[in-house]
Amino acid sequence: MSATHDVVIVGGAAMGSSLAYHLLSDPAFRGRVLVIEKDPSYRLAASALSAASIRQQFSTAVNIRISLHGIAFMRDIGARLEVDGDRPDIALREGGYLFLATGAGAKVLAENHALQTSLGADIALLGPAELARRFPWLKTEGLAAGAFGVSGEGWFDGWGLMQAFRRKARALGADYVQGKVAAIDKSESGAVAAVRLADGRRIACGALVNCAGASGREVAALAGVDIPVRARKRFVFTFAAKDRIANCPLLIDPSGVYVRPEGDGFICGASPAPAEDIDWRDDDPAIGDVDFRHFENRVWPTLAHRIPAFETIKPGRAWAGPYDVCELDDNAIVGASPVPGFYLCNGFSGHGLQQSPAIGRGLAELILHGRYQTLDLGDLGYERVLARRPLKERNVV
Repeated sequence: MSATHDVVIVGGAAMGSSLAYHLLSDPAFRGRVLVIEKDPSYRLAASALSAASIRQQFSTAVNIRISLHGIAFMRDIGARLEVDGDRPDIALREGGYLFLATGAGAKVLAENHALQTSLGADIALLGPAELARRFPWLKTEGLAAGAFGVSGEGWFDGWGLMQAFRRKARALGADYVQGKVAAIDKSESGAVAAVRLADGRRIACGALVNCAGASGREVAALAGVDIPVRARKRFVFTFAAKDRIANCPLLIDPSGVYVRPEGDGFICGASPAPAEDIDWRDDDPAIGDVDFRHFENRVWPTLAHRIPAFETIKPGRAWAGPYDVCELDDNAIVGASPVPGFYLCNGFSGHGLQQSPAIGRGLAELILHGRYQTLDLGDLGYERVLARRPLKERNVV
């Protein structure tokens, strides 16, 4: 069985479905779009398992601009992704991010703040006294500064965002099929010609886009392209607190431990130590297992120290999810690859959901018009990988 599509997208979660939507929304495009998704339940997708938040508090200009577009898109998502009068609601809550720093990190926080505000982000740089006034439940001992997103930062329903993109893309004519890409065919000139699925189907295409998330490196290798992306396993923990915490933002302790409200309780987590940072593999029979020692030995003690009200809590459910990190610089790899017709959209290092509106738009522009038209994503291109020229992101959560 064979078929032909102008653009084939591997991976149908938030990033792949955003791209499909943006392609089909472009008046210049009259072609066919196919999205290949190996698991339509999305039960192991980062879009369904992440902490689903958005911020402008990055250290690189391109990431700040991407998320400024993202928040504007999310605020207007009902009108943008309406289908047959049904307007999606992703429960966007602009509760802000609060990055905390000791004396050792205060200079970097101030430098990042200067860049963020110069680009239009609404971020306040606070000293210990102002932190204590705004957040009286916060223990400020040892803190030198904090950066708080007054507006434009917060959290949302990640599953809802993914499904809204998917539903709108389908309404505009995108085809979705279940399957796993097993091979990529090339023409005599070396350009992408088709993909072959594990069940034998062959799908010819003019352009192929790798939005495969945790499987991104594997898909790129099928085209003969090596990307420094590795899928890691991350845990998200929930708990309820005995005492009420008013106006709690998404707080990032100087240690890297984070916490934010979720319903009547909280969710939290932290990146593990390098020696404990294990790979995420879809075929691992223990893929959903959670190591609660991570919560008991690191996350909870840190939170209880920073927020004394969290000394008395009731732990809740927890889950594991994929985190496809770019090992070069913790920034995504986006754009054309050395193989003509093969595009990359990989290694978002925990930023994928919030960046999906701008990345989908940018890649659609690049594929259809040969260049970025509204926001230049060139800093995220594969050229920096070939040159071993990292675009280091200092604000990684």
